[in-house]
Amino acid sequence: MSQENALLQVSRVGKKYNENVVLKDISFTLEKGKILGLVGENGAGKSTLMNILFGMNVIVETGGYEGEIYFEGKKIDFKNPVDALNAGIGMVHQEFSLIPGFTVAENVLLNMEKTKSSIISRTFGKKYETVDMPVIREEAQKAIDLLGISLDIDTLVSEIPVGYKQFIEIAREIKRDQVKMIILDEPTAVLTETEADILLESMKRLSDMGVSIIFISHRLREITTACDTIVVLRDGNVVVERPVEGVDIRQIAKWMVGRDIDTKSEESKNVSIVDENDIIFETKNLWVDMPGEQIKNVSLKVRKGEILGIGGLAGQGKLGFPNGIMGLFDAGGEIFFEGKPLPLNNTLEALKRGISFVSEDRRGVGLLLDEPIDWNIAFNAMQVQDKFIKKYLGGLFSLRDDRSMRNVANEYIEQLEIKCTSEKQLARNLSGGNQQKVCLAKAFATDPKLLFVSEPTRGIDVGAKELVLNALRKYNEENNTTIVIVSSELEELRSISDRIAIICEGEIFGIVPPETDVTEFGLLMSGEYKINEEGEKIWLR
Repeated sequence: MSQENALLQVSRVGKKYNENVVLKDISFTLEKGKILGLVGENGAGKSTLMNILFGMNVIVETGGYEGEIYFEGKKIDFKNPVDALNAGIGMVHQEFSLIPGFTVAENVLLNMEKTKSSIISRTFGKKYETVDMPVIREEAQKAIDLLGISLDIDTLVSEIPVGYKQFIEIAREIKRDQVKMIILDEPTAVLTETEADILLESMKRLSDMGVSIIFISHRLREITTACDTIVVLRDGNVVVERPVEGVDIRQIAKWMVGRDIDTKSEESKNVSIVDENDIIFETKNLWVDMPGEQIKNVSLKVRKGEILGIGGLAGQGKLGFPNGIMGLFDAGGEIFFEGKPLPLNNTLEALKRGISFVSEDRRGVGLLLDEPIDWNIAFNAMQVQDKFIKKYLGGLFSLRDDRSMRNVANEYIEQLEIKCTSEKQLARNLSGGNQQKVCLAKAFATDPKLLFVSEPTRGIDVGAKELVLNALRKYNEENNTTIVIVSSELEELRSISDRIAIICEGEIFGIVPPETDVTEFGLLMSGEYKINEEGEKIWLR
């Protein structure tokens, strides 16, 4: 690789937290105007490496790092993200940093607002200038257009589907003055395949303009499609650095995990309905008022012991289904669980009846970020079911059973391969994929009869994805637990589900077997036709 054309050179970088070595002797180069794909299992060191490059405070606060980094030929050692931004490095994190009450335009130009002078500002100084909204809207629109998406810049971010929030984050970075390199940390994790394709084309346009990109993704096909070079991390080491040309997905997976990954779908269990006694959960005319993911008039029956997949494009309603049922957004209609009515808009009652939920928003809904792993895993079971509590004197007083909490936490740490220092590590300090595993363990600890799982492998690498899906499949088989899994990845649903329901425009357009041809799924998702209860296609376009 040409050192003369190098924008970024990472040389022998190492990092450890106390005695835990996270990075060891990391070296690679990124050329100007090129896209580098960075892959590795969760816990491989990707996030720590990006935190070093972007000058995140956690690096400085924990003793810095070893080795050297050169940017445009100059040695750098950023002490905070402002230093990185001033040098021309932007970063889009996995978790959004948008202001919900601001419009798209205001978020794109956040901290880069254009102002205009007035008589007052000319007299008393620049700080009295006012925000120039027409210019802000114009600049924001240019950034959105560059990404190739259709998005109303006057819409509040709180009303934008989660997938499009990612585009807003990226638009903000490309509007920064003198941007030379952008770090994209799992930008497609919340995007549908169509949206992801749009983003990949946007990345190529940026690289053609001379902007270098570090692209982190667990969707390996995106790496082979969009990137010029690939760097594979495993256990804190660079195991591969090479051009992407000629590399296939299975080879990347093997480099990442050190073993072959089986990506083939399993044969469907082909569960059939015998009578109404097979039905554990039912909705009638369900509607959910979730911004960007509204559900309207959904009637659905879920069989006891099955894994039902729910798919669809972003913003069509699939995320609204579990969120509405669990009381996180206003809902109406009727739902029945085990043959009895279940009140809507009542999260506690759903939990008490044996329904658990793994949210797609692990940081906002799923985790107690400033509490340790054992607390997170045990919390719902303790609060709702009185588990992990010792009672004395006939229940006159009780104490938390710390030993029991520790034991169950370590059981799930081992079972789900949660990479951590111990069960006492704070959830905030785990990588995104390991946070997701804690959310899954938290649900398992309640011994649910019905488990809703929304985007379970968002931000999880290919090896960990296999582990999580296998854990769900095993839990389903061993406990006869009914699972409803919502995912943006069709192949994920096909690999684990007994049936797949496709939601389009807030309604169920069809329920089909997982072995259905991919083209048929595409037509259902795009609203070309519906499938009625008799299995007949009703063409709409």
